[in-house]
Amino acid sequence: MKKEQVPQDLGALGKITKEVVYATDSSGKYTTELSSGWEVKKEALDIAWQDVEARIANAKQKVLNGEASPILFFMEYRLMDPGILSDYTGYWRWQIKRHLKTDVFKQLSEKKLQKYADAFNTNIEDLKTMTVHEA
Repeated sequence: MKKEQVPQDLGALGKITKEVVYATDSSGKYTTELSSGWEVKKEALDIAWQDVEARIANAKQKVLNGEASPILFFMEYRLMDPGILSDYTGYWRWQIKRHLKTDVFKQLSEKKLQKYADAFNTNIEDLKTMTVHEA
């Protein structure tokens, strides 16, 4: 794509930042150019975020139905999986999967809950109630 043809559609992050893309200059050499977005990419990201929001809503419903602990909700909300959460908390993946069970979660010590709260950037009470405070 030529430098003059780099899309400048307002993307999801267009008001916050610009993306660096490669384009050819007038002499045909590759150079970098700033783009505020691309409509096709924006639509693809919107679809992906809809999927994420659906997963969060599904996780919240599972917690409300007593099928899972609030850890599942926060894992989805923070875009984590058991492997990533394991890295943040120091718990083994099998322990995290066990803590996803409601009855096991209710028996976790304050110290263990605090590790989860720290990983999710929240406090223990908000962890238990699935309350999210964003700045």
